[in-house]
Amino acid sequence: MTGFPGSPAVLKGGLVLVDPASAAVRRVIALQYNPDSLSRTLQVKNAGHDSPDHAEALRLTGPPVETIKLDAEIDATDQLELPDRFPAVTELGLFPVLAALETIVYPGSSRLQANNTLAAAGTLEIVPMESALVLLVWSRSRIVPVRLTDFSVTEEAFDTALNPIRARVSLGMRVLSVDDLGFQHQGGSLFMTYLQQKERLAGRAPSGALGTLGLTGIR
Repeated sequence: MTGFPGSPAVLKGGLVLVDPASAAVRRVIALQYNPDSLSRTLQVKNAGHDSPDHAEALRLTGPPVETIKLDAEIDATDQLELPDRFPAVTELGLFPVLAALETIVYPGSSRLQANNTLAAAGTLEIVPMESALVLLVWSRSRIVPVRLTDFSVTEEAFDTALNPIRARVSLGMRVLSVDDLGFQHQGGSLFMTYLQQKERLAGRAPSGALGTLGLTGIR
């Protein structure tokens, strides 16, 4: 025996839907396969942007606007070989999995009907519908509240009943900060934990040596 432990355990990335009032977990959507890449963009909020006031040049007005994009693959082939263990996949293919993702961006049908009833009764002001708080879970160092901004699905293979059995899902997300949610909101608290984790990680980054770059006058 070589003592090689084999493949390491892989932590699944995914989305967790949380009730914004009670913080109870409504649903966990784990990605079947972790994507090979994830892209992020940070748009800085700078008070000195386009401002002639030099005193404002280094001032930040809040956390940057962070956007995240990832593409995930979903394949039912292996599950179709075990119909007793995965009866829903055998009957419906990937429809349940895709529906779990898609309903994140849909208001509930019961709430739509209730609002329609209120409108028909002459209610002048109807409160917009609140969705679940969505958390992107991507390692222990990245658990962050997000809002889905883009969602596209490419269905690539079907069974004999035209149920999708292989698909690619592209997700675009915007991180929700305390500027969006406030400090008292459950999501605002999670964002602050995310930011503090960044600060701890930055503190563990090694310091480099710049050599003779003309920085000797900096005090």
